[in-house]
Amino acid sequence: MIIGLTGGIGSGKSTVASMFSALGIPVYIADTEAKKLMRTSEIRMKIEEVFGTRAYTESGPDNAYIAGIVFRNKEKLQMLNTIIHPAVRAHFLQWSSQQKSPYVIKEAAILFESGADKDCDAVILVTAPSEVRIERVMERDGVSREAVLERMSNQWSEDKKKSLSDYIITNTDLEETRRQVRDLHLYLINNKTSR
Repeated sequence: MIIGLTGGIGSGKSTVASMFSALGIPVYIADTEAKKLMRTSEIRMKIEEVFGTRAYTESGPDNAYIAGIVFRNKEKLQMLNTIIHPAVRAHFLQWSSQQKSPYVIKEAAILFESGADKDCDAVILVTAPSEVRIERVMERDGVSREAVLERMSNQWSEDKKKSLSDYIITNTDLEETRRQVRDLHLYLINNKTSR
């Protein structure tokens, strides 16, 4: 069973993913794997075709340079996604087929936006109040409130994600979040679910 895990910026997806991992569930972090795949020669060649050789430095992809382009140019963002998403999907499906577990978690910030939810048997949405999320990101990334709000405005709304999700974990209190994860874990093991 493939369980998608998503949530808006600052919701605590990584915290929830690590809780599932602590319960022995294999967790695939799509963003981390995408960054690794960007270092492969095949992906590098495709990215350089779109963004030029400046997209890479000696140490790997120049994420700041690429981000600077895609945040201003939706067409270039779409082109980047067309390169990255199919590669991540293929890598994930290969990875998941090798796991020996009742279910696996695919954690992705843009699970719905990328269409990756279509590969999932169910989706968990991690939520937290907007103010909590803003404070977390400001503290974590050392950025201004305005910068966080700008990032949030580029993501799908919480309501839209809720309407497409099968389970919701509210992440405001660590112990309560852990309890929700434990309960959902037991439910998923005992009830094979499919969308």
